[in-house]
Amino acid sequence: MAIIDSQVHSYEANTPKRPWHTVPNWPDHVTGDEMVVAMDTVGVDGAIFISAFSMYRYDASYAVEVQRAHPGRFALVKPVDPDDPAVAEVIADWKKTPGAVGIRTMMTKEAGRDPNDPGLDRLLREAVRHDLPVNMLCWGNVDAGAALIDRHPDTRFIIDHLGIMQPRTPPAPLEPWADLPKVLDLARRPNAVIKVSGACTLSREPYPFPDIWGPLARVFDAWGFERCLWGTDWTRAFAVVNYEQAVEAFRHTHRLSDSERAMLMGGACAKAYRWSPRKG
Repeated sequence: MAIIDSQVHSYEANTPKRPWHTVPNWPDHVTGDEMVVAMDTVGVDGAIFISAFSMYRYDASYAVEVQRAHPGRFALVKPVDPDDPAVAEVIADWKKTPGAVGIRTMMTKEAGRDPNDPGLDRLLREAVRHDLPVNMLCWGNVDAGAALIDRHPDTRFIIDHLGIMQPRTPPAPLEPWADLPKVLDLARRPNAVIKVSGACTLSREPYPFPDIWGPLARVFDAWGFERCLWGTDWTRAFAVVNYEQAVEAFRHTHRLSDSERAMLMGGACAKAYRWSPRKG
C-alpha cells in the first residue's frame, strides 16, 4: 500500500512576490520540488499538502502551482475563512480545483470561534454540499472542537495533530499528553477521523521516540487504525524532528504489525480524502 503523509506544508521564500503573513521558525523555503525530493529520499509516495495558514492565510495559490507541477504526488487542502460572505462561492470554486480534497478551519483558542458561530455553520454546510472533508485544528481547545462536530453530524471532520498542542521548539512539555482523555472521547463521533501527525514532537526522548507509543496505543484502541492518519506535519515540526526521523519512527517500529502500518501510513488517509498518489 502507498505511503501517504497526511500533512505537509510547502512554500517559497519570503519575498515581495509572495510575502509571508508571519515568519515562523521554519526553513527559509521548502518548495514543492524540494518537498518531492524529501519524500523520494524516504519512500513517501504522496502527501496531503495543507496550504500554510501562518504564511499565506486563505491564499492557496502556491499549493495549486505545486500540485500542477506534481499532480500525482500532492492532494490539496485550503484554509477557508468563515467570515467571508462569499464562502459558498469559495468552496464551490475550490471543489473544481484539480487535486482539491478538503478544506480547513481553525478552532484554536486564539481563533476565538464559538462552535455556534453562524459563519462556521455556513462553511460546514457548503462542505457537505460539495462532499469535502473539513480539517479542523482544535489543539488546546478540544471541547469546542467536539461541540462543533456534534453540531454538524453530517460533516466529515479530520482532526489535525491528534487534537493535542504540539511544541514548535524542543523540549516537549512535561505533560505533553494531558489532553489525551478528551481526544479519546472524541472517537465516539462517527463522522470524525484523526491525524496522527506531528506525534514525534511530543516525545521527551531522542529518536526513535519510544515514549510516544504508550499514548498512541490508546489512540489506536479508541479510534481504530482505519480512522487514524499518520503524518509528519513537515515543515512545522522542523525545529523538533527532521523529515526522515518522522517517517522512519513509524515505518520501522515493532509496535505496529504490517497491516496496522499499511492502514496508518496510507490506507486510512486514502479513504478519508478519497485520493491515492501516483508516481512517475
